[in-house]
Amino acid sequence: MIGKTGFTEIAEEPLVYTQESMDRLKRKGPPILIGIPKETADQEKRVVLTPEAVTLLVNNGQRVVVETNAGKLSKFSDKDYSDAGARIVYTSQEAFDAEVVLKVEPPSAEEIGYMRQGSCLISALQLGKQKAEFIQQLNVKKITAVAFENLEDKVGGMPVVRAMSEIAGSTAMLVAAEYLNSVNDGKGLILGGITGVPPTQVVIIGAGTVAEYAARTALGLGANIKIFDNQIYKLRRIKQVLGQQVFTSTIDNYVLGQALKESDVVIGALRAEKGRSKIVVFEEMVSQMMEGSIIIDVSIDQGGCIETAEMTSHNEPVFKKHGVIHYCVPNIASRVSRTASYSLSNIFTPILLQMADIGGPEEMVFNYKWFMKGVYTYRGSLTSAHLGRKFQMTHKELQLLLAARY
Repeated sequence: MIGKTGFTEIAEEPLVYTQESMDRLKRKGPPILIGIPKETADQEKRVVLTPEAVTLLVNNGQRVVVETNAGKLSKFSDKDYSDAGARIVYTSQEAFDAEVVLKVEPPSAEEIGYMRQGSCLISALQLGKQKAEFIQQLNVKKITAVAFENLEDKVGGMPVVRAMSEIAGSTAMLVAAEYLNSVNDGKGLILGGITGVPPTQVVIIGAGTVAEYAARTALGLGANIKIFDNQIYKLRRIKQVLGQQVFTSTIDNYVLGQALKESDVVIGALRAEKGRSKIVVFEEMVSQMMEGSIIIDVSIDQGGCIETAEMTSHNEPVFKKHGVIHYCVPNIASRVSRTASYSLSNIFTPILLQMADIGGPEEMVFNYKWFMKGVYTYRGSLTSAHLGRKFQMTHKELQLLLAARY
């Protein structure tokens, strides 16, 4: 009898199986070059992508360039980004010379000049504050500009606005706690209350996202809150999401005035859908508040809803008027820049991955209506929501118009 060979023994071994090798995923286009420049705006400390996000993008075949010290103020080092797979560059020109540029503040005229012809910019555009030359520069470069503040998600929400509003609401109450204490010449109160001591009185004007998270924080610390807004559905919604029977009222001068007299903290969170915020707290009301109370006007970037509010900065955040401390910094989220950076990164990383899979920013514009809501310039012409609303065009009609033009 012929003995068994080694191959026969292996073939009879039940624990040995052949496996199929994994095939590479095929992508529709080449890798996208993503640029992260350092913010030059005064006191802007956030960065759009964290090192963890860069790792994910690079592992999915994308290329990322990061300007040196872009994440320094959010405590992300160049080494963090380099270890994540990004290429560190040492001039703004190199960071802006990318197919997709992500930054927080609107670019300056000089920075737009650094950008590639036909590239994509994703940042806050703040069109209400911009001059015509800003749009013209983007058009000359044929830049697809996507505005943070108008970008919608698939369900019609505004993810960046909501995320920054959540941060602003929570942080506003922590700021109030800081300036209520005696060290900062406040009323010498703890925000909230302890056994046997009446709780702090907080008035919140507005019932949106900022108000919701300010209320959550205040309630968590044990404060007593009163919420004012002229939209009944907003008041109803905020009571529902808070899960508590809190005081709510429409903005009536008498009721609001009485609440302000008894308040320790006032949060101005009333935002206008268009234009300037409406003034609802007048100087006479502020003059009747208790000395050492604090006003935080979160809507100051739209002009503020409190007559005595004047824009301040992180370097000099407060001033006193009628004995009341006013905190009116427009960029509260930058105060907690690392948290804000993670929040922005969580929003834009999936969008960038989707953009890469579908073939680039142009394909996103033509294929996703929710993405198009944030687009304001495209191949040298004003488009998106402005054009669509002005002429009451459907999304499909707008696509056809752009396709015909280009």
